[in-house]
Amino acid sequence: MEHSLAVLSEWEKLIRILEDPQTNEAAIDGKSLDLATVVSIARSLQRLVFARGILELIVNESAEFLTSCIVRGDCIYGVNTGFGGSADTRTNETDALQRTLIHELHYGVLATPTVAGSQGQNGHVENGYHASSTSTAALLSAEALPNGDPVAATAMPEAWVRASLLVRCNSLASGNSGVRPILIENLVDFLRKDIVPAIPLRGSISASGDLSPLAYIAGALQGSPGTKVWIGDRKTESRRLISADVALSDLSLNPLHLGPKEGLAIVNGTSVSAGTAALALHDAHCLTVLAQVLTAMSVEALRGNVESFDPFFAAVRPHPGQVEASHNIRSFLTGSKLVRPDDVDDDGSLRQDRYSIRTAPQWIGPELENLMLAHKQVVIECNSTTDNPIIDTAGGRVLHGGNFQAMAIASAMERTRSTMQIIGRMLFVQCTELINPALNNGLPPNLVADEPSQSFIMKGIDISIAALQAELGFLSNPVVSHVQTAEMGNQSLNSLALVSARYTHMAVDVLSQLAADCLFALCQALDLRVMHYRFLEALEPAFKELTSEILGKILVQQKDLDRLHTKLWAHLQKELGRTTNMDSIHRFPQIMTSIQLTVMSFEPSEGELPGLMPVLKDWSHRCSLLSLHIFTANRDKYLARPDATPLLGPASRRMYKFVREHLGVPFLCTQQRKPPPPEAAAVSSTGKPILSENDSRGSATLGSMVTTIYTSIRDGALYVPVMECLREACRTDKNHGLWVKE
Repeated sequence: MEHSLAVLSEWEKLIRILEDPQTNEAAIDGKSLDLATVVSIARSLQRLVFARGILELIVNESAEFLTSCIVRGDCIYGVNTGFGGSADTRTNETDALQRTLIHELHYGVLATPTVAGSQGQNGHVENGYHASSTSTAALLSAEALPNGDPVAATAMPEAWVRASLLVRCNSLASGNSGVRPILIENLVDFLRKDIVPAIPLRGSISASGDLSPLAYIAGALQGSPGTKVWIGDRKTESRRLISADVALSDLSLNPLHLGPKEGLAIVNGTSVSAGTAALALHDAHCLTVLAQVLTAMSVEALRGNVESFDPFFAAVRPHPGQVEASHNIRSFLTGSKLVRPDDVDDDGSLRQDRYSIRTAPQWIGPELENLMLAHKQVVIECNSTTDNPIIDTAGGRVLHGGNFQAMAIASAMERTRSTMQIIGRMLFVQCTELINPALNNGLPPNLVADEPSQSFIMKGIDISIAALQAELGFLSNPVVSHVQTAEMGNQSLNSLALVSARYTHMAVDVLSQLAADCLFALCQALDLRVMHYRFLEALEPAFKELTSEILGKILVQQKDLDRLHTKLWAHLQKELGRTTNMDSIHRFPQIMTSIQLTVMSFEPSEGELPGLMPVLKDWSHRCSLLSLHIFTANRDKYLARPDATPLLGPASRRMYKFVREHLGVPFLCTQQRKPPPPEAAAVSSTGKPILSENDSRGSATLGSMVTTIYTSIRDGALYVPVMECLREACRTDKNHGLWVKE
């Protein structure tokens, strides 16, 4: 249960922090940073402090040792030498060297909201085509509609930058970099006051660290007029982008004068890659737990068999990830009335489920193990010294090496992104089976609650998930195999870790959309399955009574009637599954005609069946009318108050209630929709209007409802019920020797 327990631990810590950010402070000590802290600092304003003595003793000692080395004339890379392939140069201008380094690493493309239309206003006339004072170039700059948002296309999200600031603080606080405490204190001030430098999205090869992205942080610390930062209150929407010098002045902060090695110590590290990777990995962990919950829901919606998750499979093939996934899914299905028991064998049906659910533990298991390796790599990196050279104060040494090579992060992100594709493939095939009547074990085509000739509601979802999974397949390709030699041949090996982390974020977002599609379809399928269950409950006694009334005219012994009813009922249920693509008015006559053969071939205990054909015709006609009446009445009743929860397992029940009640996403039936009067507008448990495709404003579409689910995935709200499911699965199971979190 390694993955489950790690995710639960991080989640519960994150929730504690969010509920009381001032009390649950994060302490920077260079060695204790975890994913929950990175996420909370990046996405909220958790209180940040330094571990006792970390600055005064450890960091200061390192800075003083470096000063002594400079005084005695030691040759130290990046302090009195050039950089990279130019390290054969020497200088005594140590402070100026740091300023030059930062300035020259500001090479990224970074659009700002004020750039558009600011170029070319010189009144020059191009090519003689017009005599206005506005040049063609200026006209294009001012009027042309861009292909996308240039700011979003070129700048890192603020959460990534905050994560990077935190990891850089933590790395420098380990006391191995030779920087003064004031530098680290200023970085923390940026986090406390929510000053977020604008950093280019592209341009780092993550070899000698993330040089250029970190240089923009250094420029902001210096108060460089050419560096832009975001400041202002997010809640009041007063967030604005201004130059760093103005921001520091407005917030009464002093610009930092970089001392020897301090510029290099800031930029020569993996903190941007590690911080960005930590955020992606957190989301990937949560999505992987969600995938296990969705798999359990798929087992119920497809009326799968719990036998596939029997502990004996894991016992004889004890891969830790398989053991964990199998246990979780089986736990999620506890008490479900929709799954088939282990010992049921319906004649003529598949003896075992298709691979999408039957082999889910074997499919998910290795990915849980992969994510745990990625987790260890990222957490170690967040608590490492990653610049060069590094200071060994205990040994009295300055060491030159390559801890800035971010291959550990690249490896973690390649692995995580591959997992997103593999999880996506499983959800994709589960969802396509749900929608396809040839594979979904008796559900209607396209999961329609209407007559199948009048609605095709899930075709859009079927197309959407194909597009999303195709994109996931492309994104899963490795990045590291595209490394190019850089910087005068010096950086011939470079990890491309930040590029890989960026693509992993894209994969996480695509999988989030795919999971939202799947959850939307699953809730619809569960409603349909329960609606059908209620129909059978209502139909069976009425069907038996009518059969006894009519066929009792030719079958005098009750035991024969009972035996015939058993055969007829089994045949009728199979025909219901085979005719889901037919409209009801044609479907039930077809079914009754098909099962006439059961009556005709029936052998009574004694004698023949006299006068069978007229009686059979009457029985078939009246049973058709009866079935149609009960079917439509049951559908109308269920649509009026849909509730699948009584038949669901604990995980499906939680997720279904969250989608239906908290998010207000309804069970859809196109032909039954009627706009409600304004005074009867439905409201969810959160006080928000319930989404309905019959909204009189016409705003709720299939896409808007899926978007509501997607948004709850991305903001984390959906993971509240998901983690409740996981917590329940992690309780002690003495029978299987599993540790359980109380």
